[in-house]
Amino acid sequence: MEWQDHGTIISTRKMGETSVLLEVFTRDHGRHSGVVRGGVSRKMTPHLQAGTLVSVKWKARLEGHLGSFVFEPIKSRSHILSDSLALAALNSTTSLLRHFLPEREVSRDIYHQSEVLFDQMGADPSWLMKYLNWEFLLLQELGYGLDLSSCAVTGSPDDLIYISPKTGRAVSRHGAGEWAERLLPLPQCLLGQSSFNVEEFLSGLRVCGHFFSKISEEVSGREMPLSRQRFIDRVARIERATLT
Repeated sequence: MEWQDHGTIISTRKMGETSVLLEVFTRDHGRHSGVVRGGVSRKMTPHLQAGTLVSVKWKARLEGHLGSFVFEPIKSRSHILSDSLALAALNSTTSLLRHFLPEREVSRDIYHQSEVLFDQMGADPSWLMKYLNWEFLLLQELGYGLDLSSCAVTGSPDDLIYISPKTGRAVSRHGAGEWAERLLPLPQCLLGQSSFNVEEFLSGLRVCGHFFSKISEEVSGREMPLSRQRFIDRVARIERATLT
C-alpha cells in the first residue's frame, strides 16, 4: 500500500532509539500517522515541527498497518514559534484536530481552512477572528453547526443576542424572555454587527467550548485538550493587560 499527499504536521513523538512517530493532517487521507526512520537525526529534527507543511509518501504492507513516512518540507511556518500567542493557538488547533477528527477520515473543508489559519497565525492582524471562525467550522463538521440566521422562538432575524445551549440556535432579546439567564451570549462579531475585540473573542470561545465539551463527553467520554484552555488563558491575560 502506498500513497502521496500534502499536509501539516500536527504531532511528533519519539519512537524507539532513532525513529519518530509522525502525525500529519492531509488533504486526501485525513489525519494519518506513520513512522519516520531516523527522525531524531539533527538533519531531520528541525523539519519535524508541528505546523510545518510537508509532502509525504506513506507506505505499508497492508492498509491497516501503521506504515512509514518519507517526507519533504514545503513550508516551515517558523514565524509561529517566535510568537507565544500564535504558538498557543497552533497547539490548540492541532490538539482539537487530534481530539475530534477520526483517524484517516477525509475532511477537506477543515483541511483547507486549517491551512489558511496556519499561514495567517501571528502574521495577519485578523488571525484571531479567523481562529474563532475555524472553531465554528469544526463544530459544523462534527454535526453541531450553529444556526445564527434567525431567532429560534420568534423566527425574526433581528436583535439576536443569545444562543441556545441545547440547540445551538440564535435567540433574540424578545424571544429569550425569562429564559435569558440560561442562554449563552451571542458575540455580535459573528453576525458582522460589531468590531472584533478580545472580549467578544473570549465570549465566542466560551460558546464553542460549551458545544465541544458536549461532543467530547457524549462521543468519547474524554475531557477537552488542556492546550485549548492554555490558549484561552493567554488571551485573557492580554485582555487584563489592556485594561490596566
